[in-house]
This record gives sequence, C-alpha cells and structure tokens, in this order.
Amino acid sequence: MSMIETPLMRGLARALDLSAFRHQLIASNLANIDTPGYRTRDLRTFAGELDRAMAGEQVPLVPVAHTMRGLLERPDGNNVNVERESLLMAENQLRFQVAAQFLKAEFHRLTLAINGGSTS
Repeated sequence: MSMIETPLMRGLARALDLSAFRHQLIASNLANIDTPGYRTRDLRTFAGELDRAMAGEQVPLVPVAHTMRGLLERPDGNNVNVERESLLMAENQLRFQVAAQFLKAEFHRLTLAINGGSTS
C-alpha cells in the first residue's frame, strides 16, 4: 500500500477491475451469439463480488466466470440473448463510470489535503 492509497481508493480500484472483467465476459458473449453450442458466461454474483471488493478485503480479487443456467436455448444450443447482454453491458458501464467518478473525487480530496485546501 502506498502512502496516498486509501481504503476507498483500493476498493474502487477493485470495483473497476471487476467491472472491466465483466465487460470482457459480456463482450465475449455477444461475439459468440452465432456460435452453435456457446453458453452464456457471467460472474455468479456480480453484486456479491462488488461488495467484497468495496469491503476492503485483503484477499486477491480473482473473479471467476461461470456458465449461466436457466436461459432459453436456441435449437443450435446457444443461449446468448442480445437484449439481456445489452442491458448488462449498459448496467456495467454505468457502474464503471460511477466508480471512476468516486475515484476522481477521492484524488481531488487528497490533492486538497496535500495543498492545504488550495486548488492551485
């Protein structure tokens, strides 16, 4: 841990990493929408992983992708749904943007503390 790293910054960095990982999963699902037999993959519990990341647990964040069950399959065995994936992508982008804004605000707060309250 560096001198300027706060628990909030560490949690936000982990949340950003988690969102980036989920983005890759969703993009992979969309890229394989026409692949026969492809099974949708996602984090088992994104909210649970995010809570763990923000709780500041010291264990390494190692998200694991799981095949999603219970989704409708097409006759070719593929169960990717473009509407579901698009909604998840938009939600994930929003979470990423919020975490990035909180991180920006934390850096601004630290800059103010370092400069004794002056913004210049």
